[in-house]
Amino acid sequence: MKRRQFIYGMAAVGVPLLAQCGRTVGSGSAQPHIASQGGVLTATLTASRSRPLGSPQLTYNGGMPGPLLEAKAGDAVRITLHNQLDTPTNLHYHGLHLPPAVDDVFREVPPGEQYTYEFEIPQNHPAVTGWYHPHYHLRVADQVFGGLAGPFVVRGELDEIPEIQQAKETVLVLQDFAPGQALQPPHPLAQKWGREGATLLVNGQQNPVVDVPQNGLLRLRLINASSSRIYRLQLREHPWHLMATDRGAIAEPTELDELVLNPGERAELLVPGGREPGDYMIWSLPYDRGISEVKASMGAEAAGLVGIAEEMGERELVTLRCVDRDRATQVPLPKQLLPVEPLPEPQVTREFVLDHGLDVDAPATGFIINGESFRMGQVNTRAQLGQTEDWRIINRASIDHPFHLHTNRFQVISRNDQPEPLRAWKDTVGIRGYESVVLRVRFEDFTGLTVYHCHILDHEDQGMMGVLEIV
Repeated sequence: MKRRQFIYGMAAVGVPLLAQCGRTVGSGSAQPHIASQGGVLTATLTASRSRPLGSPQLTYNGGMPGPLLEAKAGDAVRITLHNQLDTPTNLHYHGLHLPPAVDDVFREVPPGEQYTYEFEIPQNHPAVTGWYHPHYHLRVADQVFGGLAGPFVVRGELDEIPEIQQAKETVLVLQDFAPGQALQPPHPLAQKWGREGATLLVNGQQNPVVDVPQNGLLRLRLINASSSRIYRLQLREHPWHLMATDRGAIAEPTELDELVLNPGERAELLVPGGREPGDYMIWSLPYDRGISEVKASMGAEAAGLVGIAEEMGERELVTLRCVDRDRATQVPLPKQLLPVEPLPEPQVTREFVLDHGLDVDAPATGFIINGESFRMGQVNTRAQLGQTEDWRIINRASIDHPFHLHTNRFQVISRNDQPEPLRAWKDTVGIRGYESVVLRVRFEDFTGLTVYHCHILDHEDQGMMGVLEIV
């Protein structure tokens, strides 16, 4: 197994657990687990205001995060969204390969109304850790920062590997929270930088405890469901191994030193339970998105502004508790996972420049792609179904702009003209200030209107989004 510092700008009690054998929730689950039965997943999600953490939040079904949804490749899905908010909303199935007409960010579910999403997960869909969240333009950051998010697991070929079948599973939904501020209008600086909360939550709790079975394997599914915060994670004095990224498995388990997770990114890791019984911490380490120096110059003034959190030092995020069990021999890490075949050479090359600026023709502006802010009804890019393209994404700003493509997955080819060390399937990639990244995408299966955007959601709401038409 290889070891590397893996920073791919992609990082118990009350913790949702998925048991591989029976596909059931562990007894400590804080949120409901809704799994498909007989090839059909049926769920109801009610978006409303509630107080799960003592101050007003936005929740699905009264909890933060929302219910864990689980289905298999080929399953039929029927999800009814009830909107009890005072603003329109909708759902985006982040990480699922679905027709744009289903995963429709232009759909509006008005206050007091409902809409039922009906679709089938493709038979060849990879096993992924996805998630669902609102994507109603101009309200995305408000609603996600308010708390609206939930995990969506799709099972497939990866789950049938014998060692993976024996692993205990835990889903960890990472969100930041600002008590008393979550539903307040952000300060203009918070909109410019991307709002953050000073309280770090995992499945709605601070520093939850997750058991690691002695001589067993723990499979961690991590989701960055924060609207702006980038997590730099480290498990100390204990190994952990990357096994999957946003859109599925990598070729073999890869031991990590650190993991950076941008908003929207997911990662799956294997933790072998071979260490002495005791507690091992997953730490959240400081990360500078390009705003730390300015925040520091403002001193205590910055911390008092809505949506701006003070600079953090190291924080204990999750406690992994190695416990004694009867198992006498260690469950080994799988030697191989699933091959990640390289995409063919591109037929088209495009360039997308992310920057700050004004577009006087756009209703919401301040952030631009190729000189334009998002305008409803305007197509910015057209691609041919079945075609492979290279997209060079250039960040001309001094702050991070993680880039997310809906509908299709991609492979990161290079960063600052240096080859990407790990071949993996992605849908979100971190791009630091003044960096450039080349991603390669093949437009598969579905035509229609979809989008690409910065996943600092305040930036997306202020125009850093484009419409892609696949024809």
